[in-house]
Order: sequence, then structure tokens, then C-alpha cells
Amino acid sequence: MDRPARIALTGGGFRAGLHLDLLGRLPGRFEVTGVLARSAATAGALAARGLPVHRDLDGLLRAAPDVVVVSVPARVAPGLVRELDGRGVHAVTETPAAADLDGLRALWDAVGAHGRVQVAEQYLLFPHNAARAELVRRGAVGTPTSVQVSSTQLHHATSLVRGLLGTRWRGARVVATATTAPLADPITRAGWTGSAEPRPQTTTIATFDFGDGRSALYDFTETQTRNPLRARRLVVRGSAGELVDDRLVRLTGPTTVVPSTLERRWTGHHQDVQGHDLDHLSLDGEVLFRNPFPTSRLSDEDIAVATLLQRCAAWARDEGPPPYPLAEAAQDQLLSAAIERSLATGGPVATGEGPWARS
Repeated sequence: MDRPARIALTGGGFRAGLHLDLLGRLPGRFEVTGVLARSAATAGALAARGLPVHRDLDGLLRAAPDVVVVSVPARVAPGLVRELDGRGVHAVTETPAAADLDGLRALWDAVGAHGRVQVAEQYLLFPHNAARAELVRRGAVGTPTSVQVSSTQLHHATSLVRGLLGTRWRGARVVATATTAPLADPITRAGWTGSAEPRPQTTTIATFDFGDGRSALYDFTETQTRNPLRARRLVVRGSAGELVDDRLVRLTGPTTVVPSTLERRWTGHHQDVQGHDLDHLSLDGEVLFRNPFPTSRLSDEDIAVATLLQRCAAWARDEGPPPYPLAEAAQDQLLSAAIERSLATGGPVATGEGPWARS
């Protein structure tokens, strides 16, 4: 981009705060044109941070942002998205795009055909996931046939499944079960709890049969996103190999099986004076992912979110493809809702085809 991505935000909650902190660390890449805060308390807190605060959309849009990030609860986000779409504004809404499937279908009916809405789904953009996806795209495991995800919940996990398997709009037969067992929970969003006492926590396991030999396994414990006592695991199996986290094994000839490992290059270790930062991820000397924000000292999640927002701004300017359209997120939510329905009914659930499948 020749100029910083111009981002406006709505809301002043937890997610909006994370976005604002991140954008403030990348001043040459992003410009916050304004924040919409409809409550006096939120407006005051944002103004205290030196941000341009507006109480209505007219004021927010006067600065002509590239995109508006809708960072409000899922129960109210669709109304704001519809309002922005009605003004011809490009919007990025948080996940999930609506509170339930009825709300999702109503949102699609209202704005889907216009193509002005993206969704803030960043898990495929995490550096390791992006490198793994690139390996799959290059045919390292042959034709991908199965994905196992044990790291994140519901629509985030199904986005990884669809992205790595390439199932697009294909429906699935979903079977889910849940068990409860004790697990310590030493860290929450607020930080260390100071307690090592286990408490009952639920683990959900679900299988997806997409037909045509493609399947997926979902395995998530309720605090797994932050809990250091549970690992994050990603497996991609294919016709000529298997990727397990960072370990790849593949067939390169009739009698030749080759193991390799994804390598992560950091700067700033030992006597490296460049400063602590992610440089790239590679396998067998081939770079699969290069940090697009070098010297910024960002976490993997920050890299993913910043990449998504930058691509959304480029898309809004007609300078790049849509990074994660509403249709993609709707399919993620359709599949994740099937997990919850299978748990509720105790039996298999078959997902149909949503109206976005024709987009």
C-alpha cells in the first residue's frame, strides 16, 4: 500500500481494545480514523487515549475510512453491519457474524449480494498455520483427506478444517460428544488466577464426514485457547504424506519416505542484536512464511490480525482480493452450529447448503 490502511472501529469493549492497541503499534501501516462509542462512559475512556471519538455514524464516516471494523457483541453486530452496508461502506465484522443461524441467514439475505462485508477470521493467517496451509497447497501431503484440529473452538476450528481440506460449500455429517473431567485453570483472560485447584471442564469431540473420502476431527477443551496445560495440535493427512504440527513425512518416490520439520527463525537470540522478532518459517530451505511486519515485535496473533486488517483495507480499495468474505464465515458457522446441535440431540446432524453457497 502507498499509504497506511485507514481503519475506523465501532465499540469500546475487549476486542476493540485489542485492535486499537495493535494498530497503535503500527503507525506507518495503519491510521485509526475514528471510533464509534454510543455510551458516554466508553466515549470518555476512548477520548482519554487520544482517539477521535464519534457518537454517530455520520461523524465516524466523515473521515472516509477504508473499512469499518464492527467490534460489538454478536447479538447487535448484524444491525450495525446492515446500517453500514446501506451506506455503501466496506465493513469487517467480528466472529461469529451473528448470534445464531437464523440471524446469520437474515444478515446474508440483507447484505450478502452486495459483497461489502468481510469477517475477522484470522486463524488461517497465524504464521504456523499459514506455513502449513502453504505446504498443503504445494502438494506436500498429496491430496488432503483429513484434518484434526485441537486448538480453538467452533467456527475458528471449522475455518481451519475447510481451508486445509478445500471443502468450500460441501455439507457434512457431524457427530459430537462431550465429557467432563477435572482440569486446573491457572490462566484466564485477566491473567494468572493464583490457583492450582482443578475444576470440572468439558471436552467436546466431533467428527465431520464430508463425503468423497474427506473427514475431520474436532477436539476442544473449554479453556484450551489459553490453558498451558493443554497442547494445541493440528494434523493434515493426505494421499502421499502427513503433517503433524511441525513434522512432515511424505513419499517422494516408490521406496523413499522423507521426514522434514518446519523451522521457525527468530532474531534477537544470544548475541543477535537485531531484536527479538519472527523472521520466517521454512522447510528444507524453502521459506513458506515471511513476517510481513518485521521489527514490530508482534505476537503470532497480532501478526494474523494485522495481516487480515491490512488485506481488508486493500480489498476495499480494489487493490487485492477479499480476505474472508461473509459467505466463508457463514459456512464456518453452519458447520460449528452442527456440533452444538449434535450435542443437544445426541445424534448425527447433516448440514444442508446455505444460500451463500451460490455466491
